[in-house]
Amino acid sequence: MEGPPVNDCCSICHGSFNVPCQANCSHWFCGNCIMLVWHHGSSFHPCKCPLCRRHITLLVPSEASLRERHNSAVAEVLEKVEKYNRYFGGQSNGLIQRLQDLPFLLRRLLREMTDPQRSLPLVIKARVYLAMFLSAIYIFSPIDIIPEAILGIVGLLDDLLIVLVCFLHVAAIYRSVLYYRHGGS
Repeated sequence: MEGPPVNDCCSICHGSFNVPCQANCSHWFCGNCIMLVWHHGSSFHPCKCPLCRRHITLLVPSEASLRERHNSAVAEVLEKVEKYNRYFGGQSNGLIQRLQDLPFLLRRLLREMTDPQRSLPLVIKARVYLAMFLSAIYIFSPIDIIPEAILGIVGLLDDLLIVLVCFLHVAAIYRSVLYYRHGGS
């Protein structure tokens, strides 16, 4: 899915999507509508999603919007979205924000890695595969920081922690790719 759901509408203007953008909370909005929400509040802080009230720290335009960049109205909205991403997309977020962004980023990363028409840079793919490989080796190896044989189910905590750290690392890598594509310098 490279765009908003087919029978969905923008939750701000209640019309069909015009330059659809997906927020890091996974909700879709018209690019211009979400920019109006941002300008209605403080321009020094990221706006909150009108649906779930999470801070929007990254807006990703749909593929169709990017293909229409030659249209001056679309180009103007995409410039505003890139400006927003430059302001708020590169911020270091707290752990809670990173955990909340994890499903959005991992779902998009998986979709992008399995789509033969899209390609991530080889260095990014290598880092993702290396992180997953090393965490799998740790999980399946008999050597543990907290051994399962002695502590039982509590011994699985270190394995879960390694998986969480791996997913957070992979999500941070992919977020930097999205930031670079949609607003980074």
